[in-house]
Amino acid sequence: MAYNQHQPCETYFVESHDAYPPRPSQDYIKMLGRRRQEAMANELSRQACESYMEDIVAHMKQMEDETLPDVASIDIQQEIQWFMRPYLIDFLIEAHAAFQLLPETLFLAVNLLDRYCSRRVVYKRHYQLVGCAALLIAAKYGDKKERVPMIRELKSMCCSLYDEEMFTQMEWHVLNTLGWIIGHPTVDTWMQLALTETGDDIEVEHMALYLSEIALYHKDFVGSKPSVLAGASLALARGILCRPEITDSHDHHENMTLLHLSQKLDRPSQVLARKYASPQLSRVSITLDNFLRQQEAISRRATPPTPPSDVAAMQKTGPTPEMFPGTPQKPYGNMVNGYMTPPITPEGEYFVNGSEAKGYHQAPRCPVTPTPTHNNPYVQQQPQYQSYQHDMVMH
Repeated sequence: MAYNQHQPCETYFVESHDAYPPRPSQDYIKMLGRRRQEAMANELSRQACESYMEDIVAHMKQMEDETLPDVASIDIQQEIQWFMRPYLIDFLIEAHAAFQLLPETLFLAVNLLDRYCSRRVVYKRHYQLVGCAALLIAAKYGDKKERVPMIRELKSMCCSLYDEEMFTQMEWHVLNTLGWIIGHPTVDTWMQLALTETGDDIEVEHMALYLSEIALYHKDFVGSKPSVLAGASLALARGILCRPEITDSHDHHENMTLLHLSQKLDRPSQVLARKYASPQLSRVSITLDNFLRQQEAISRRATPPTPPSDVAAMQKTGPTPEMFPGTPQKPYGNMVNGYMTPPITPEGEYFVNGSEAKGYHQAPRCPVTPTPTHNNPYVQQQPQYQSYQHDMVMH
């Protein structure tokens, strides 16, 4: 009798490959183990942070006192002036966004720049080089390794104005000048501590960061403590967004900083406004612009009309000081510390490949987009990048 290979089995116990799920791979098991370790480490870190929070805050306050720049020392610089600062800050913000660095990296880079300018004489042709070195140090200090800028990329951003060796030498010189003391409790660090207690939403956080970066452009806040500026920025952000005030601060310095900051919001940098107009940052620059327009309209409606008698008298005799007792007079003459507000791009002296050229013609601008190369991913991904060197044409 022949054996029928296709005869159906009469038993119910049939083995199937689907009855046993596949065993997880070793890589998957290792990944799960790392996640458990990270969760445990984060929990232990949180518990330790709560236990030592007072000591941490006390240490941060001590650090911010020791790492504040000296505005008076920057004032006596012979070549760099305060009107040059906005151009360099624009450049640093564009470079910071291009490399997708952490927020604290930008604030730390500006702090390193100001501290260096407080201790060393800086020539205007090296001002951008110092800013690049400060950004490089700050990125190496606290950012991800793969996000740290390459020197050749910074050289390309500066239109090859400096050699690669100059970046390395300036980085070493900045570190030695500051005694290798890099750590600094930045504005966003204090802001995160405050947000943990208050529980504000993400839009308030983005608005406060926007206001803090506006402060980077102005001399008034160079010597302000980051803790004070963070509190003032959060309070002003809540007011702009019509959020309820969390605390009634009686700190005189914080209230004065809030007042001064509120007076610097009318004309923010276009580079910074474009950065915070993105949906990822809650479009807070557009929100602030709309708020200022509303306040201007309210102010115009609240302004009383000029009495006809004054108009008639002015037409006959002309304006007199008694008619406008509260109008401040503009101070004319020499300004020791540069212009109070950034003027139109200066003309005159400029630098080309390390040599000084004089004249009153427009400086040759670098290409809007550097020449694409296979080794420079920044150039391929940032078609809208504009060079600092075109904006920083100095007397």
